[in-house]
Amino acid sequence: MKTLILDHQQIAQKIQRIAHEIYEYNFEEKELIIAGIADRGYTLAERINKELLKISPIKALLLSLKVDKEKQTISTVKLDLNPDLLKNKVVLLVDDVLNTGRTLSYAVYPFLEHEIKKLATVVLIDRNHNLIPIRADYVGLQLATTLKEHVSVEFAEGKDAAYLS
Repeated sequence: MKTLILDHQQIAQKIQRIAHEIYEYNFEEKELIIAGIADRGYTLAERINKELLKISPIKALLLSLKVDKEKQTISTVKLDLNPDLLKNKVVLLVDDVLNTGRTLSYAVYPFLEHEIKKLATVVLIDRNHNLIPIRADYVGLQLATTLKEHVSVEFAEGKDAAYLS
């Protein structure tokens, strides 16, 4: 049984608020790197970038980061970008849900190998079950759940939704 926790309009509002917060803390930047963890994290990154373009002059380089969620190791993280483009840039690492922190912790690694200016994490929903000491800097919704419950986010044009099951 699924319980709706965010509907399309609420998700849109959360994304707008996150974009405003990102702009507020990075208003002096000319360009940001927005790295979405494939697949839903990348979709969220695209939506955040779209909102940022509406409210700010900041340009963003959008990229996809692939993390094998079954075999999470540093060697399975794939970044589709020339690493030279990261130099002295603010990087926003985006995912849909922060569960244990494991996926975000592995996704951070490729950026630590380069001379970035700052790294921040962005999630739509933070479940507060971190097994690894990693936190989200920009959060749409903090949700207290049990370990047995599952949070899923579905992105479909005009029908976005987040569910608790």
